Amino acid sequence: MAKYTELAQDILDHVGGKENVSSVKHCVTRLRFHLKDESKADTNYLQKRDGVVTVVKAGGQYQVVIGNHVPDVYEEVLKVGGLADGGTVDVDEGDGPKGSLFDRFIDVISSLFQPFLGPLAAAGILKGITALLAATGMDASNGIYVVMNTLGDGLFQYLPMILAVTAARKFKMNVYTALAIAGAMVYPGLSDSVAAASKVFGLTLTLPAGGYYNSVLPVILAIFVASKIEQYMRKITPDVVKMFVVPFVTILITVPLTFFVVGPVANTASSWIGIAFQAVYDFSPIVYGFALGALWQVLVMFGLHWGLVPLAIMDMAQNGHSIILTAAVLPCFTQTGVLAAIWLKTKEPKVKQGAMPALISSIFGVTEPAIYGYTLPMKTPFIVSCLVSGFVGVYLSIFNVTGYAMGGMGIFLYPAYIDPATGSFHSVIHLAIGTVLAIVASFVIMMLLKVPTLYADLDAPVDVPVTPAAPTRTVSAIVKDETIKSPVSGHVVALADVEDKVFSSGAMGKGVAVEPATGEITAPADAEVKILFPTKHAIGLVTEDGTELLIHIGMNTVELEGNHFTSYINQGDKVKAGQKLISFDAEAIRSAGYSLLTPVIVTNSNDYSNVLATDAADVSANDNLIEVVK
Repeated sequence: MAKYTELAQDILDHVGGKENVSSVKHCVTRLRFHLKDESKADTNYLQKRDGVVTVVKAGGQYQVVIGNHVPDVYEEVLKVGGLADGGTVDVDEGDGPKGSLFDRFIDVISSLFQPFLGPLAAAGILKGITALLAATGMDASNGIYVVMNTLGDGLFQYLPMILAVTAARKFKMNVYTALAIAGAMVYPGLSDSVAAASKVFGLTLTLPAGGYYNSVLPVILAIFVASKIEQYMRKITPDVVKMFVVPFVTILITVPLTFFVVGPVANTASSWIGIAFQAVYDFSPIVYGFALGALWQVLVMFGLHWGLVPLAIMDMAQNGHSIILTAAVLPCFTQTGVLAAIWLKTKEPKVKQGAMPALISSIFGVTEPAIYGYTLPMKTPFIVSCLVSGFVGVYLSIFNVTGYAMGGMGIFLYPAYIDPATGSFHSVIHLAIGTVLAIVASFVIMMLLKVPTLYADLDAPVDVPVTPAAPTRTVSAIVKDETIKSPVSGHVVALADVEDKVFSSGAMGKGVAVEPATGEITAPADAEVKILFPTKHAIGLVTEDGTELLIHIGMNTVELEGNHFTSYINQGDKVKAGQKLISFDAEAIRSAGYSLLTPVIVTNSNDYSNVLATDAADVSANDNLIEVVK
């Protein structure tokens, strides 16, 4: 039996058993469980259990604080619990409470987009730059335009391929099988081939208008269905042929099913949408303006806007102008407004960091990063955006704002509203007023509302009672009196003043914190590197005299996922006092909204009769910082 097997089994038993675990991962000090029902966990027992420092409930996670040994305990938890790679549980989760159908839908959509929000926002900005080049008169055959258009449009064109990867992980199926399905959906020339194809087994192959390029929901539905087929095939297929039979049957069934079901359903729904909105417009252009403005973003999410696009194209071709889509051209700016308010008000560094590029994208008319990354998962900002878009749509309808060309998005749509026959700027003026109304109204309303928590920062301060787990232990004969040097230059802060309760309570051990003046961490003594977290924001050391140290660089910096950190050592290395261990870009980290306050903790404090911190206000690297007394 491994050293931590008993502890791991005990933790699993007292969080409600593996059947109660949806997933588990770890950071430098904590096991982070997502439990189906937290009421089944025995918190009192775990807080008192030797080997567990404390328990923290925060951000929808049940956090069991272990200390420096958490990687070893985590590995044992995976083994004794029979958990799949990454700490997910290979059991049916249907019995667990999941909230309303709408909440579950939002959770799925947002979780599929969050892994690639950065590239998505970057692609949106590149599309905006491309539109700017076109607006300044650059020809589409120009080499610069071709390159820029490719850079910006590539991700959106093949969005189903990226979503196939995230959906496969979400629905727990083979990623490469999912990619094969998505590849069939965006196969070059598929739309033309399907249009010319005869019926298959008496059924007509149908694609949604515009095909599956740039689409979202069709591939998600396809991968969801494929995951169920794959799971069933795994159960019934003999191991000797499972490797190729399971993906063969999964692809063979899923792709035709998508073409035969998803395509026709999407086309039928789009037609109904077109008929419904035409009827509303005939009844009242003002009601039409509100309905289209308020619902446009929802229609785009489901791919149902294609029911209106053909009507607008025909109207433009026949009359040289159209008002059919006018109410739908400014929702991107309501996203701009709510994102600006979110950026100003949020206390989550990761949201603040990502909201700005999404905001820039929205100005260029690309709202996917804003909607899927922030406003839809938060719900309230998305609702505000839709409602304001509805009232802006009413304004545009009242003043008969008319488009004279199909083109531009965001700030590049205005030229399409200049009347080419008379040179009138009537529509452009009211479009500009509508833009201001969209941004200002959505911004002001969102500023008056509470910004919902999105990530529930995993290392964020939590207002919960923290009870040190283990009773005072007998002093070890191994440890010796020792003076620990400061690993960084800066201002000294008492541990009790650190915002994170797990540190300030002394639950992790006694010590002190330093606000770094430089971006370099050095070894505070001759020691062995016991833990080097992959994100490089924390390091665990054991000195030659037996002192166990945790150096945790900043608060919540685990969210940076290693960005702005560079390590110069590996886990298991022997280091000398003063040797450079980690460097970090302090300015970049603080600009991203993170505190760099760095606790230096003696995690085996119970092995000493006293742990004394320096009384100096400031220290330089290698100055005396902590003294441990046996």
